[in-house]
Amino acid sequence: MKPEYAERMALDRISTLPQPILEPVLSLLSTEEAARTSILSKEWRYRWTTIPNLEFTLRKRTSELTSDVESEMKYMDMHDLHQVLLLRHGPIHELTLSMEGYWEDDDLFEFEQIILHLSRNHIVRELVLDASESLWYKLPISVFALHHLMELHLRSFTIELPSIFNGFGSLVRLDLNDGEISTQTLRHLLSNCPTLKSLHLYIGHSDDKCTINELLKCLPVIEELSISIDVCEWLVLDSDPHELPISLIHLKFLSLERMSFVEGSRSAFLLVLIKCSPNLERIHLNMAWRSEGHEEYPAVKDEYSNVWLEHLKKLYICFFSHSHGMEFVKFILVRSPKLKKVSIHTSGYLYRGSINVNTLLGAPRASPAVKFKINE
Repeated sequence: MKPEYAERMALDRISTLPQPILEPVLSLLSTEEAARTSILSKEWRYRWTTIPNLEFTLRKRTSELTSDVESEMKYMDMHDLHQVLLLRHGPIHELTLSMEGYWEDDDLFEFEQIILHLSRNHIVRELVLDASESLWYKLPISVFALHHLMELHLRSFTIELPSIFNGFGSLVRLDLNDGEISTQTLRHLLSNCPTLKSLHLYIGHSDDKCTINELLKCLPVIEELSISIDVCEWLVLDSDPHELPISLIHLKFLSLERMSFVEGSRSAFLLVLIKCSPNLERIHLNMAWRSEGHEEYPAVKDEYSNVWLEHLKKLYICFFSHSHGMEFVKFILVRSPKLKKVSIHTSGYLYRGSINVNTLLGAPRASPAVKFKINE
Protein backbone atom coordinates (compact mmCIF):
# COMPACT_ATOMS: atom_id res chain seq x y z
CA MET A 1 0.00 0.00 0.00
CA LYS A 2 1.38 3.40 -0.98
CA PRO A 3 2.19 5.68 2.01
CA GLU A 4 0.01 8.52 0.74
CA TYR A 5 -2.93 6.13 0.29
CA ALA A 6 -2.47 4.70 3.78
CA GLU A 7 -2.33 8.23 5.19
CA ARG A 8 -5.52 9.21 3.39
CA MET A 9 -7.38 6.13 4.59
CA ALA A 10 -6.25 6.82 8.14
CA LEU A 11 -7.87 10.24 7.93
CA ASP A 12 -10.95 9.01 6.05
CA ARG A 13 -12.26 6.57 8.63
CA ILE A 14 -15.85 6.74 7.42
CA SER A 15 -14.89 5.11 4.11
CA THR A 16 -13.62 2.06 5.98
CA LEU A 17 -16.99 1.42 7.58
CA PRO A 18 -18.83 -1.65 6.25
CA GLN A 19 -21.79 -1.16 3.90
CA PRO A 20 -24.41 -2.32 6.49
CA ILE A 21 -23.37 0.67 8.61
CA LEU A 22 -22.93 3.19 5.79
CA GLU A 23 -26.31 2.38 4.24
CA PRO A 24 -28.41 3.65 7.20
CA VAL A 25 -26.23 6.77 7.35
CA LEU A 26 -26.84 7.51 3.66
CA SER A 27 -30.55 6.83 4.15
CA LEU A 28 -30.72 9.80 6.52
CA LEU A 29 -29.82 12.09 3.63
CA SER A 30 -32.14 13.16 0.84
CA THR A 31 -31.73 11.04 -2.28
CA GLU A 32 -30.07 13.93 -4.13
CA GLU A 33 -27.60 14.49 -1.28
CA ALA A 34 -26.80 10.78 -1.07
CA ALA A 35 -26.17 10.67 -4.83
CA ARG A 36 -23.71 13.56 -4.54
CA THR A 37 -21.43 11.38 -2.40
CA SER A 38 -20.49 9.56 -5.62
CA ILE A 39 -18.02 12.36 -6.43
CA LEU A 40 -16.04 11.90 -3.20
CA SER A 41 -13.85 9.07 -4.48
CA LYS A 42 -13.89 5.83 -6.45
CA GLU A 43 -14.86 3.97 -3.28
CA TRP A 44 -17.96 6.17 -2.92
CA ARG A 45 -19.05 6.21 -6.55
CA TYR A 46 -21.76 3.53 -6.24
CA ARG A 47 -22.34 3.25 -2.51
CA TRP A 48 -25.50 5.36 -2.63
CA THR A 49 -27.07 3.01 -5.19
CA THR A 50 -28.06 0.47 -2.53
CA ILE A 51 -29.96 2.77 -0.16
CA PRO A 52 -33.51 1.39 0.15
CA ASN A 53 -35.53 4.63 0.31
CA LEU A 54 -35.61 6.95 -2.71
CA GLU A 55 -37.45 10.25 -3.10
CA PHE A 56 -37.40 12.42 -6.23
CA THR A 57 -39.12 15.57 -7.41
CA LEU A 58 -39.22 15.46 -11.20
CA ARG A 59 -39.44 18.80 -12.97
CA LYS A 60 -39.59 19.05 -16.72
CA ARG A 61 -36.73 21.12 -18.09
CA THR A 62 -37.53 23.68 -20.74
CA SER A 63 -35.38 25.45 -23.29
CA GLU A 64 -35.99 28.76 -21.53
CA LEU A 65 -33.17 30.06 -19.37
CA THR A 66 -34.06 30.62 -15.72
CA SER A 67 -32.47 33.12 -13.37
CA ASP A 68 -32.32 30.62 -10.53
CA VAL A 69 -29.97 28.02 -12.00
CA GLU A 70 -29.07 26.65 -8.58
CA SER A 71 -32.73 25.99 -7.80
CA GLU A 72 -33.21 24.22 -11.13
CA MET A 73 -30.29 21.90 -10.39
CA LYS A 74 -32.05 20.60 -7.29
CA TYR A 75 -34.59 18.82 -9.46
CA MET A 76 -34.33 15.91 -11.88
CA ASP A 77 -36.25 15.18 -15.02
CA MET A 78 -37.48 11.76 -16.13
CA HIS A 79 -34.37 11.04 -18.17
CA ASP A 80 -32.19 11.66 -15.10
CA LEU A 81 -34.36 9.34 -13.03
CA HIS A 82 -34.14 6.58 -15.62
CA GLN A 83 -30.34 6.80 -15.52
CA VAL A 84 -30.36 6.67 -11.72
CA LEU A 85 -32.53 3.57 -11.67
CA LEU A 86 -30.22 1.81 -14.11
CA LEU A 87 -27.50 2.09 -11.45
CA ARG A 88 -29.70 0.76 -8.67
CA HIS A 89 -28.89 -2.47 -6.84
CA GLY A 90 -31.08 -4.44 -4.45
CA PRO A 91 -34.71 -4.03 -3.39
CA ILE A 92 -36.40 -0.64 -3.03
CA HIS A 93 -38.29 -0.27 0.24
CA GLU A 94 -39.80 3.14 -0.57
CA LEU A 95 -39.92 5.09 -3.83
CA THR A 96 -41.56 8.53 -3.98
CA LEU A 97 -41.97 10.38 -7.28
CA SER A 98 -43.52 13.85 -7.48
CA MET A 99 -43.96 15.31 -10.95
CA GLU A 100 -44.15 18.98 -11.92
CA GLY A 101 -44.88 20.49 -15.32
CA TYR A 102 -45.46 17.32 -17.34
CA TRP A 103 -48.32 17.85 -19.77
CA GLU A 104 -47.61 16.03 -23.03
CA ASP A 105 -48.03 12.46 -24.32
CA ASP A 106 -44.27 12.13 -24.81
CA ASP A 107 -43.82 12.68 -21.08
CA LEU A 108 -46.27 9.89 -20.36
CA PHE A 109 -44.35 7.47 -22.60
CA GLU A 110 -41.09 8.10 -20.72
CA PHE A 111 -42.88 7.71 -17.39
CA GLU A 112 -44.29 4.37 -18.54
CA GLN A 113 -40.78 3.21 -19.44
CA ILE A 114 -39.55 4.05 -15.94
CA ILE A 115 -42.33 2.06 -14.27
CA LEU A 116 -41.80 -0.82 -16.70
CA HIS A 117 -38.11 -0.89 -15.77
CA LEU A 118 -39.04 -1.03 -12.08
CA SER A 119 -41.48 -3.89 -12.61
CA ARG A 120 -38.89 -5.96 -14.46
CA ASN A 121 -35.78 -5.25 -12.41
CA HIS A 122 -36.67 -4.29 -8.84
CA ILE A 123 -38.66 -5.43 -5.86
CA VAL A 124 -40.56 -2.35 -4.69
CA ARG A 125 -42.33 -2.44 -1.31
CA GLU A 126 -43.85 1.05 -1.14
CA LEU A 127 -44.63 3.32 -4.10
CA VAL A 128 -45.80 6.95 -3.92
CA LEU A 129 -46.74 8.64 -7.23
CA ASP A 130 -47.90 12.26 -7.13
CA ALA A 131 -48.97 13.98 -10.36
CA SER A 132 -50.89 16.80 -8.68
CA GLU A 133 -48.55 19.43 -10.17
CA SER A 134 -49.10 18.06 -13.68
CA LEU A 135 -52.08 16.95 -15.74
CA TRP A 136 -53.96 13.89 -14.58
CA TYR A 137 -51.94 11.05 -16.02
CA LYS A 138 -53.26 7.69 -17.00
CA LEU A 139 -51.53 5.38 -14.55
CA PRO A 140 -49.05 3.10 -16.37
CA ILE A 141 -50.35 -0.47 -16.35
CA SER A 142 -46.87 -1.63 -15.35
CA VAL A 143 -47.71 -0.47 -11.83
CA PHE A 144 -49.98 -3.49 -11.57
CA ALA A 145 -47.01 -5.78 -12.30
CA LEU A 146 -45.29 -4.67 -9.08
CA HIS A 147 -46.49 -7.76 -7.27
CA HIS A 148 -44.39 -7.20 -4.14
CA LEU A 149 -46.02 -3.88 -3.27
CA MET A 150 -47.16 -3.52 0.33
CA GLU A 151 -48.18 0.16 0.10
CA LEU A 152 -49.43 2.14 -2.91
CA HIS A 153 -50.17 5.88 -2.79
CA LEU A 154 -51.55 7.56 -5.93
CA ARG A 155 -52.49 11.23 -6.39
CA SER A 156 -54.14 12.73 -9.47
CA PHE A 157 -54.11 9.70 -11.76
CA THR A 158 -56.72 8.21 -14.05
CA ILE A 159 -56.77 4.52 -13.19
CA GLU A 160 -57.65 1.65 -15.50
CA LEU A 161 -56.74 -1.97 -14.86
CA PRO A 162 -54.97 -4.10 -17.48
CA SER A 163 -57.03 -6.80 -19.16
CA ILE A 164 -55.18 -9.41 -17.11
CA PHE A 165 -54.78 -8.34 -13.49
CA ASN A 166 -53.59 -10.90 -10.97
CA GLY A 167 -53.96 -8.62 -7.98
CA PHE A 168 -51.69 -7.31 -5.25
CA GLY A 169 -51.29 -10.30 -2.96
CA SER A 170 -49.17 -8.41 -0.39
CA LEU A 171 -50.77 -4.95 -0.44
CA VAL A 172 -51.78 -3.73 3.03
CA ARG A 173 -52.33 0.00 2.34
CA LEU A 174 -53.92 1.81 -0.60
CA ASP A 175 -54.33 5.61 -0.90
CA LEU A 176 -56.28 7.00 -3.87
CA ASN A 177 -56.34 10.79 -3.89
CA ASP A 178 -57.90 13.28 -6.31
CA GLY A 179 -57.96 10.78 -9.14
CA GLU A 180 -60.46 9.25 -11.52
CA ILE A 181 -61.60 5.64 -11.43
CA SER A 182 -64.87 3.91 -12.29
CA THR A 183 -66.58 2.12 -9.42
CA GLN A 184 -66.44 -1.13 -11.40
CA THR A 185 -62.65 -0.76 -11.66
CA LEU A 186 -62.42 0.17 -8.00
CA ARG A 187 -64.36 -2.93 -6.91
CA HIS A 188 -62.21 -5.14 -9.16
CA LEU A 189 -59.04 -3.60 -7.75
CA LEU A 190 -60.09 -3.95 -4.11
CA SER A 191 -61.39 -7.49 -4.60
CA ASN A 192 -57.90 -8.49 -5.73
CA CYS A 193 -56.15 -7.08 -2.66
CA PRO A 194 -56.97 -9.82 -0.12
CA THR A 195 -54.62 -8.49 2.59
CA LEU A 196 -55.68 -4.83 2.40
CA LYS A 197 -55.91 -3.35 5.90
CA SER A 198 -55.81 0.40 5.25
CA LEU A 199 -57.78 2.31 2.60
CA HIS A 200 -57.85 6.06 2.03
CA LEU A 201 -60.41 6.94 -0.65
CA TYR A 202 -60.57 10.49 -1.95
CA ILE A 203 -61.76 10.23 -5.54
CA GLY A 204 -62.49 13.34 -7.54
CA HIS A 205 -64.72 11.79 -10.16
CA SER A 206 -66.42 8.55 -11.07
CA ASP A 207 -68.79 7.69 -13.90
CA ASP A 208 -71.21 5.50 -11.97
CA LYS A 209 -72.55 4.57 -8.52
CA CYS A 210 -71.50 2.08 -5.89
CA THR A 211 -73.44 1.08 -2.78
CA ILE A 212 -71.75 0.84 0.56
CA ASN A 213 -72.52 -2.89 0.62
CA GLU A 214 -70.69 -3.40 -2.67
CA LEU A 215 -67.66 -1.52 -1.39
CA LEU A 216 -67.40 -3.23 1.99
CA LYS A 217 -67.73 -6.72 0.49
CA CYS A 218 -64.32 -6.00 -1.07
CA LEU A 219 -62.74 -5.17 2.32
CA PRO A 220 -63.07 -8.27 4.53
CA VAL A 221 -59.99 -7.54 6.70
CA ILE A 222 -60.00 -3.73 6.67
CA GLU A 223 -58.62 -2.10 9.84
CA GLU A 224 -58.35 1.57 8.81
CA LEU A 225 -60.90 3.26 6.55
CA SER A 226 -60.77 6.91 5.48
CA ILE A 227 -63.32 8.31 3.03
CA SER A 228 -64.18 11.80 1.84
CA ILE A 229 -67.96 11.97 1.75
CA ASP A 230 -68.08 15.31 -0.05
CA VAL A 231 -66.46 14.14 -3.28
CA CYS A 232 -67.62 10.54 -3.03
CA GLU A 233 -71.21 11.19 -4.06
CA TRP A 234 -70.86 8.04 -6.14
CA LEU A 235 -70.85 6.04 -2.90
CA VAL A 236 -74.51 5.66 -1.93
CA LEU A 237 -76.51 3.94 0.79
CA ASP A 238 -78.33 0.71 0.04
CA SER A 239 -82.11 0.33 0.04
CA ASP A 240 -81.78 -1.05 3.58
CA PRO A 241 -78.79 0.95 4.88
CA HIS A 242 -79.10 -0.21 8.48
CA GLU A 243 -77.79 -3.69 7.81
CA LEU A 244 -74.54 -4.55 6.06
CA PRO A 245 -73.67 -7.93 4.52
CA ILE A 246 -70.64 -8.29 6.76
CA SER A 247 -69.64 -7.10 10.17
CA LEU A 248 -66.50 -4.99 10.04
CA ILE A 249 -64.97 -6.85 12.93
CA HIS A 250 -61.40 -5.79 12.08
CA LEU A 251 -62.11 -2.07 11.66
CA LYS A 252 -60.34 -0.05 14.36
CA PHE A 253 -60.02 3.42 12.82
CA LEU A 254 -62.72 5.30 10.89
CA SER A 255 -62.08 8.72 9.33
CA LEU A 256 -64.66 10.67 7.35
CA GLU A 257 -63.82 13.92 5.58
CA ARG A 258 -66.43 16.61 4.84
CA MET A 259 -68.94 15.16 7.27
CA SER A 260 -72.24 16.85 8.06
CA PHE A 261 -74.67 16.19 10.89
CA VAL A 262 -77.53 18.06 9.20
CA GLU A 263 -77.50 16.22 5.88
CA GLY A 264 -79.37 12.96 6.40
CA SER A 265 -77.42 10.86 3.90
CA ARG A 266 -74.05 11.72 5.42
CA SER A 267 -75.01 11.21 9.05
CA ALA A 268 -76.80 7.97 8.14
CA PHE A 269 -73.64 6.84 6.32
CA LEU A 270 -71.61 7.45 9.48
CA LEU A 271 -74.04 5.65 11.76
CA VAL A 272 -74.32 2.61 9.49
CA LEU A 273 -70.54 2.21 9.61
CA ILE A 274 -70.45 2.64 13.39
CA LYS A 275 -73.24 0.15 13.94
CA CYS A 276 -71.44 -2.53 11.92
CA SER A 277 -67.98 -1.90 13.44
CA PRO A 278 -68.06 -3.30 16.98
CA ASN A 279 -64.30 -3.10 17.50
CA LEU A 280 -63.76 0.55 16.59
CA GLU A 281 -61.07 2.22 18.70
CA ARG A 282 -60.87 5.68 17.05
CA ILE A 283 -63.30 7.89 15.15
CA HIS A 284 -61.97 10.96 13.32
CA LEU A 285 -64.42 13.39 11.67
CA ASN A 286 -63.49 16.47 9.64
CA MET A 287 -66.68 18.45 9.20
CA ALA A 288 -67.76 20.39 6.13
CA TRP A 289 -67.19 24.12 6.54
CA ARG A 290 -70.82 24.93 5.88
CA SER A 291 -73.66 22.64 6.83
CA GLU A 292 -77.18 23.68 5.89
CA GLY A 293 -80.49 22.03 6.48
CA HIS A 294 -82.66 20.92 9.38
CA GLU A 295 -83.18 17.21 8.93
CA GLU A 296 -83.83 15.11 11.99
CA TYR A 297 -80.66 13.66 13.44
CA PRO A 298 -80.98 9.89 12.76
CA ALA A 299 -79.10 8.75 15.87
CA VAL A 300 -82.24 9.08 17.96
CA LYS A 301 -84.09 6.54 15.88
CA ASP A 302 -84.76 3.06 17.26
CA GLU A 303 -82.58 1.23 14.72
CA TYR A 304 -79.45 2.66 16.41
CA SER A 305 -80.50 2.14 20.02
CA ASN A 306 -78.55 -1.14 20.32
CA VAL A 307 -75.22 0.33 19.19
CA TRP A 308 -72.51 -0.44 21.75
CA LEU A 309 -68.88 0.59 21.14
CA GLU A 310 -67.06 -1.65 23.59
CA HIS A 311 -63.55 -0.71 22.40
CA LEU A 312 -63.83 2.97 21.40
CA LYS A 313 -61.12 5.05 23.09
CA LYS A 314 -60.86 8.31 21.10
CA LEU A 315 -63.32 10.60 19.32
CA TYR A 316 -61.96 13.56 17.34
CA ILE A 317 -64.14 16.14 15.56
CA CYS A 318 -62.65 19.05 13.63
CA PHE A 319 -64.66 22.18 12.61
CA PHE A 320 -67.42 21.27 15.04
CA SER A 321 -70.10 23.96 14.76
CA HIS A 322 -73.67 22.65 14.98
CA SER A 323 -76.08 21.50 17.68
CA HIS A 324 -76.63 18.20 15.84
CA GLY A 325 -72.96 17.52 16.42
CA MET A 326 -73.58 17.87 20.13
CA GLU A 327 -76.27 15.21 19.91
CA PHE A 328 -73.85 12.87 18.15
CA VAL A 329 -71.19 13.32 20.86
CA LYS A 330 -73.75 12.57 23.57
CA PHE A 331 -74.85 9.54 21.56
CA ILE A 332 -71.24 8.26 21.60
CA LEU A 333 -70.70 9.06 25.28
CA VAL A 334 -73.45 6.76 26.53
CA ARG A 335 -72.37 3.87 24.29
CA SER A 336 -68.59 3.81 24.84
CA PRO A 337 -67.55 2.33 28.23
CA LYS A 338 -63.80 2.57 27.47
CA LEU A 339 -63.79 6.07 25.97
CA LYS A 340 -60.78 8.05 27.22
CA LYS A 341 -60.59 11.22 25.12
CA VAL A 342 -62.99 13.46 23.21
CA SER A 343 -61.23 16.18 21.19
CA ILE A 344 -63.35 18.91 19.61
CA HIS A 345 -61.85 21.64 17.46
CA THR A 346 -64.47 24.30 16.90
CA SER A 347 -65.06 26.68 14.01
CA GLY A 348 -65.09 29.77 16.19
CA TYR A 349 -68.19 30.40 18.24
CA LEU A 350 -68.25 27.31 20.46
CA TYR A 351 -66.09 27.71 23.55
CA ARG A 352 -65.61 26.10 26.93
CA GLY A 353 -67.71 28.58 28.88
CA SER A 354 -70.78 28.30 26.65
CA ILE A 355 -74.02 26.64 27.70
CA ASN A 356 -73.63 24.00 24.98
CA VAL A 357 -70.21 22.92 26.21
CA ASN A 358 -71.33 22.89 29.83
CA THR A 359 -74.24 20.71 28.80
CA LEU A 360 -71.83 18.37 27.02
CA LEU A 361 -69.49 18.18 30.01
CA GLY A 362 -72.43 17.24 32.21
CA ALA A 363 -73.96 14.74 29.78
CA PRO A 364 -74.39 11.08 30.83
CA ARG A 365 -71.49 8.84 29.87
CA ALA A 366 -70.63 5.16 30.09
CA SER A 367 -66.94 5.80 30.80
CA PRO A 368 -65.93 7.52 34.05
CA ALA A 369 -62.41 8.15 32.67
CA VAL A 370 -63.32 10.22 29.61
CA LYS A 371 -61.54 13.57 29.25
CA PHE A 372 -62.51 16.47 27.01
CA LYS A 373 -60.23 18.71 24.98
CA ILE A 374 -62.02 21.63 23.39
CA ASN A 375 -60.14 24.21 21.31
CA GLU A 376 -61.31 27.23 19.39
